[in-house]
Amino acid sequence: MRRIYKLLLAVSVILLMTGPLAYAEFPNNPIGWGFKKGREGKPADAGKPLEQLIGKYGAVYKGDPNKKDIYLTFDNGYENGYTDQILDVLKKEKVPAAFFVTGHYLESAEDQVIRMVEDGHIVGNHSYHHPDLTKVSDEKLKEELELVRSKTQELTGQKHMSYLRPPRGVFSERTMQLARDAGYTHVFWSLAFVDWNTDQQRGWQYSYDNIMRQIHPGAILLLHTVSKDNADALEKAIQDLKKQGYTFKSLDDLMLSGVLKDPMLY
Repeated sequence: MRRIYKLLLAVSVILLMTGPLAYAEFPNNPIGWGFKKGREGKPADAGKPLEQLIGKYGAVYKGDPNKKDIYLTFDNGYENGYTDQILDVLKKEKVPAAFFVTGHYLESAEDQVIRMVEDGHIVGNHSYHHPDLTKVSDEKLKEELELVRSKTQELTGQKHMSYLRPPRGVFSERTMQLARDAGYTHVFWSLAFVDWNTDQQRGWQYSYDNIMRQIHPGAILLLHTVSKDNADALEKAIQDLKKQGYTFKSLDDLMLSGVLKDPMLY
């Protein structure tokens, strides 16, 4: 009996270490992403504490500040009629992008998701139900990510999903470790502005000016596809940035650039 008891105890310890409590050692205090905006070509700056934290978990928010590369990303929570216009511009200008999608988007905008992959863009994970990931269990977090991955594969054939953008930019060390263990790299951003309020669109110039004002070498742009301003400004912004010597690259290019291996880039 004593031997059986010891065996059961050992099994219990293993289950605890591989179950939800395995990540209890990682702090779960919510952290909201933020940074000092770039100006006049100078890179955005998240500050040393945040940079050290994301570096610890292999996340990114900008590329090499010495190279005029740009990484264009979009968040897709729901379809508002402008994604095809955006995809048309990207195709015309031969610009790669990453689209971070939710479950609602996958269920309601299948044609757009299929086209993203067919056009050579990256589809990333924005969680299925868009929750605050710091407030869900380990298993629920894994489920949120897997539902997006599997549905995307079902629609497009894309088997692997490597990039995660946490809903609302809220994260913790626990959620970052969970995501990394699931094979994801957190992708934050170094250029953004209020563009998601569909009832407060201000015209293409608003979007264009915000992009051009904050742009900097290595920028990861965050735009929302629900914005008419963004859709109408995108072509001119891309063309004018190219004239300034910028090159648009994909997140895969960023990963291959060695940015994660060189802390001096931050």
